[in-house]
Amino acid sequence: MPPSSVSFRSGSPASRVLGNKLDSVPFGGYHVLIILALGLVGFVEGYDLALSGSLLVLAKGPLQLTGPEIRWLAVAPVIMIVLGGFIAASMSDHLNRKVIMQIGVIVTTFFTLLIPLVQTGGQLIAIRMATGIGVGFAISAAFPIAAELMPAQHRRTYGAIYEIMLASAFTLLPFVSFLLANEPNGFRLAALPGGLTLFVVPVIVHFVIPQSARWQLRRGQVEAAVSTVNQVIRRSGSRVPLLTVAELGPDLGTAPEELPSFWALFGPGQIRWTVVGIVAAAAASTAYYLIAVLLPKALHDQGAAVTMSFGISTLVFLATIPGKAFTAYLMEVIGRRWTIAYALAASFPGLILMATAHLAGSAADVLMSAGAMITGFTILSAFPATRVYLSELFPTELRGRGHIFGEAFGRIFAGVLVPFLVEPYTGSAPIFFGTIVIVALLGAFVPLLFGKETVGQLEVVAELTPEFV
Repeated sequence: MPPSSVSFRSGSPASRVLGNKLDSVPFGGYHVLIILALGLVGFVEGYDLALSGSLLVLAKGPLQLTGPEIRWLAVAPVIMIVLGGFIAASMSDHLNRKVIMQIGVIVTTFFTLLIPLVQTGGQLIAIRMATGIGVGFAISAAFPIAAELMPAQHRRTYGAIYEIMLASAFTLLPFVSFLLANEPNGFRLAALPGGLTLFVVPVIVHFVIPQSARWQLRRGQVEAAVSTVNQVIRRSGSRVPLLTVAELGPDLGTAPEELPSFWALFGPGQIRWTVVGIVAAAAASTAYYLIAVLLPKALHDQGAAVTMSFGISTLVFLATIPGKAFTAYLMEVIGRRWTIAYALAASFPGLILMATAHLAGSAADVLMSAGAMITGFTILSAFPATRVYLSELFPTELRGRGHIFGEAFGRIFAGVLVPFLVEPYTGSAPIFFGTIVIVALLGAFVPLLFGKETVGQLEVVAELTPEFV
């Protein structure tokens, strides 16, 4: 796309002024409210995302799930999450960020509310597939929204809180499943809390989260963009002067900017960063899906009791709560890429302990618990860095599509292909945990060798690379 066709391209004077004004707003209660609202979305979507792992165990007996049904229950919802992500990616940047999120939240919670009514394995798979479409919309939408609303220096705060709320959902669900392990209708009861949020979360998102001023400016909605910035300033205590249209500079047209083609994600100057971001996100996501979806089944297949398998799953995600806070702190100290490398590479001792715990006799439970805590604190805590890094690798006119596409494409491997191939071998500790080790090695070193360090300033990302087409 010729540069002349872009009125408010990332790095343009108007975009810089607006972005600098947003970044200058002191962090305060309104930012915390936005973070908590987005975090609530993350909690709900995380609860639903992790539900598959519990359903594989809790619904197996009551619904008499067959081997093929168990396998499809593990991967079919993720296939639909990928499909939903691709659909959302094609729509994002054209629609405002909130619409994409609202569609996802409503679809996800509505179909989760239907799970208590299912009577067969086929019905459960169908509902989980429909739910996956909604998750594909909502789970990735929060980071482009937050990247454009949070001051640059506080983006790590958002990443930490959002991911900790995700971790809380991942921790709560195995614990609930642990309590319901001997209940015939346990899978129905476990799904109910996620479905009931249908009547709460969409309302909160509508009233709390503002539009993206950067997106409005790019679309030619100059006065709306200025109004949104001033809304943030007022709700943050009016500690900086209000923005005026005149400050954005002369020659501001009102015609919306023509979006670059979707293929600009793979154009000169951008494709390298798109690929690096996808690899980093996919590596951490592969570890997540194998542990969240298949770890309870793997431990059970390897001889652990049902309650023990859910207990270890609870422990591994409990460790991500402090782990994600530490990752968010670290990424502003040593940078995004080195933090990603640390989080993935430092997981090796934990994964080795989990893989070999069964050889330790009476000390097996201790080694497995220690390995779970190390793994949770490291590789499963990489997401504050990987997701912020992915969002910052795209200019504003590609950020919605780029981030959502990146996560969706990564899930083809992380949540579909790898779990589908590994599921028959969950009874083998070397194969199951060894797969995670290999993926962690790939994700740790690709950003270091081929990536770049982002600077947090969204308006200059386009200047760090040649013009994309």
